[in-house]
Amino acid sequence: MSILPAQPRILPRQLQGPHAEALACRFLQRQGLRLITRNYRCRQGEIDLIMQDQDNLVFVEVRYRRQSRYGSGLESVTQRKQRRIVHCAAHYLHCHPQAARYAARFDVVALGPDTDGGSSNTRIEWIRNAFDAF
Repeated sequence: MSILPAQPRILPRQLQGPHAEALACRFLQRQGLRLITRNYRCRQGEIDLIMQDQDNLVFVEVRYRRQSRYGSGLESVTQRKQRRIVHCAAHYLHCHPQAARYAARFDVVALGPDTDGGSSNTRIEWIRNAFDAF
């Protein structure tokens, strides 16, 4: 888990997703991952970030929660959402056969306001291997 410097707490709804994905991408790049593509779309859904972590191809779901009243970002990645991500990852691998040499991993990056002392920092929680392909 990491705390980033002050970021605006409340963003217009249409900017929250892209802003959260950009923060998550920069965070993961600082951890040594390399960006392959963002917002990969297919009929089954979308994958926010596809990154490489050494010999792993990492499919990343980014979740932003302004409040934890309805659960954490991780809790919002339901089994249905996981299935969509897995199917979309399979589509990516089918369309990019060179990627098949890497092991696939599914991570979640959950972002939200830092609740420590009411600061305006953004809390980032990176969950490696958050779920498996069924």
